[in-house]
Amino acid sequence: MRIFVIGAHGNVGQLLISQLVAAGHTVTAGIRVEQQTDELTQLGATPVLFDLTKQPKALAPLFADHDAIVFTAGSGGKTGDDQTLLVDLDGAVKSMAAAKIAEVSRYVMVSALFVEDRTKWPESIKPYYAAKYYADHWLEFSGLDWTILRPGTLTNDEATGLVTMQPSGGQVARADVAAMICTVLEHPTETIHKKFSFVNGDLPLIDAIKKAD
Repeated sequence: MRIFVIGAHGNVGQLLISQLVAAGHTVTAGIRVEQQTDELTQLGATPVLFDLTKQPKALAPLFADHDAIVFTAGSGGKTGDDQTLLVDLDGAVKSMAAAKIAEVSRYVMVSALFVEDRTKWPESIKPYYAAKYYADHWLEFSGLDWTILRPGTLTNDEATGLVTMQPSGGQVARADVAAMICTVLEHPTETIHKKFSFVNGDLPLIDAIKKAD
């Protein structure tokens, strides 16, 4: 597959690129600044400047001829709530509109555990959870072939390849989040129009997906 990764320079994005390339896929890495080019080229991706503040019609040509889009971008913890709104919500929705224009139907969103339950939103990052809630909701009604992934608290631990679905809380290695993205891309029949909440657990990824189904 030809896969466009939005947020390619992030921790999950870089792990994802390495895994996708190792699996034989062709990856376009959406980056914010040219200084990130060499790093992602070394991972085997083709970097392109991708600005989520632009309009969908400007973004759509970058998606042309791709088979799937992965959104794993974020404004980051060091920015204000305004950037959370513009990147995590409006930027995500504009990328969905651009996907429609470019006629790329497959779209995988990396969200967060408990986004669907306002009573469990962490007080310190409520604006982020609100942005993800509405971005997820928009995606569900976008007409795209979507999958929404809601991982628990991210860690830098080594990948285990094992997860538990519908957890009450917990952690998951970023490498396993990247592996989950790869898995859902390679198993569309089992994952299109579905949401998966997960943390590290005891089931291989594809087995956990099938059991959740």
